[in-house]
Amino acid sequence: MEATLTQKQGNVTIPMEFKNLLATLEGGIYTITINRPDKLNALNQETLREIKAAFEHVVANNDIKGVIVTGAGPKSFVAGADISEFAGLSAEGGRAFAASGQAIFKMIELCPKPVIAAVNGFALGGGCELAMACHMRIASENAKFGQPEVSLGLIPGYGGTQRLTMHIGRGRATELLMTGDIVNAADAYRVGLCNYLVKPEELIPKCQEILNRIFTKAPFAVAEIVKCVDAHYAEGVDGYQFEVDSFGRCCGTEDFAEGTGAFMEKRKPAFTGK
Repeated sequence: MEATLTQKQGNVTIPMEFKNLLATLEGGIYTITINRPDKLNALNQETLREIKAAFEHVVANNDIKGVIVTGAGPKSFVAGADISEFAGLSAEGGRAFAASGQAIFKMIELCPKPVIAAVNGFALGGGCELAMACHMRIASENAKFGQPEVSLGLIPGYGGTQRLTMHIGRGRATELLMTGDIVNAADAYRVGLCNYLVKPEELIPKCQEILNRIFTKAPFAVAEIVKCVDAHYAEGVDGYQFEVDSFGRCCGTEDFAEGTGAFMEKRKPAFTGK
């Protein structure tokens, strides 16, 4: 199935055609569904390119306020990368393969609009890495997380060794990476890998509820939070100084004047993102 959207390129509207994604925009929420259910939504290179194009569209389209990423069907969010595409890679080819995926997932991580992974079913390998690249993760009760690459003689290549450590700590992450064990949703929630654990039918509504709360806040400030959180982990960056500079940038916005004015006038603010 193909999904066709439009995006602006200068003053020209051009079509976006997806073979492996379903994309909908409603109420400012852009829902990206990985749509390869016969492959348990495994990520092949074509799908990764489409994810990249979809997030470029997210950044460029002012009608999009936030994103939900999920998988088609009840069994799988994303069950991993497509093994057939990297079996037999040379060392040089492996580096290029990993670097390409990392760049796309870093783009998701730095998206200036809130991105939530709605994890339904298996989130393994590249799927777990995709979920971890999102700003938040909401898991249904049937979700399962894991980085089983070690069973293939590999390690995660799309940022999994770094983000899993960031999310759940060095000891737990090292164990999961070395054993390749798969954890259920309850254990993932317990160690902090996901923000909420909900019934399957509550998964998308919970994501929508969180996004709609964020939509009431200042968009510029939300985008700056993304940058500041990333600065904490960025090599050679003083996160505290970055925060100081970011605070200053916020003070120079119309939204700051609106937010403080609304507070003092005891009314709801009307933010514009300026």
